[in-house]
Amino acid sequence: MNRAQRQIRIRDLLEEREFVDLETLCRELGASESSVRRDLVHLEAAQVIKRVHGGALAVQPRGHVLDYAWHRDRQSGEKHRIGQRAAALIADDETVILDGGSTVASVAEHLADRSLRVITNSLAIVRLLHDAKNIEITLTGGYLFPRLETVLGPLCEHSLAAMAADALIMGIGGATADGFSNNNTLVVGSERKMIDVARRVIIVADSSKFGRPAMTPLAPLDVADVVVSDTGLAPGHRSMLERAGIDVVLV
Repeated sequence: MNRAQRQIRIRDLLEEREFVDLETLCRELGASESSVRRDLVHLEAAQVIKRVHGGALAVQPRGHVLDYAWHRDRQSGEKHRIGQRAAALIADDETVILDGGSTVASVAEHLADRSLRVITNSLAIVRLLHDAKNIEITLTGGYLFPRLETVLGPLCEHSLAAMAADALIMGIGGATADGFSNNNTLVVGSERKMIDVARRVIIVADSSKFGRPAMTPLAPLDVADVVVSDTGLAPGHRSMLERAGIDVVLV
């Protein structure tokens, strides 16, 4: 693959995924790190990508994989029920990490009248809880991804590593017998830190997320204590979760 072909492929990868880390680019292109870095410098000068710590971002990504507004409106009925049920699993005065994502935002809506400490990297959740009188909000630092409405990256992960929480409520991009996964390596980086510092992990996801993997592996199934999903979850997928020791709640 020559330089021009590599740069076309880089643009395609970034338009599909929005962020791609340097290691993945080298593997996908079959090229050395130095060659890929030179390609990224050239593409940034042409204003078609933006270099960030550990990889690169698309300036104009396509599709809906990471579009918060699109995901917010998708499966909205299921997300409302999932959000209500997951919120009931949280006790007053707990410290809760709320991951970015539309299903977790549905949980946040049902926590607004509670007395809690909330840690989040989601601007959407901060807006939802901004006027909640009895909720203390800690927003992590990090690099802002506007379409995701979250902050991510090394600073976000560093912030999370210094915290502790009673519970984590987290969305996923996919789940198979191999484990949970998501659609972006930076998202996965922050979620792994969240898992590390939470005493229990509650996964919220509609049934369409099960039985298929997302782009980036996140964690084995047994990191989760509870999965809250909808009644469309296939019996085989429920059994898969229960074999991993997970309590499955369907609404």
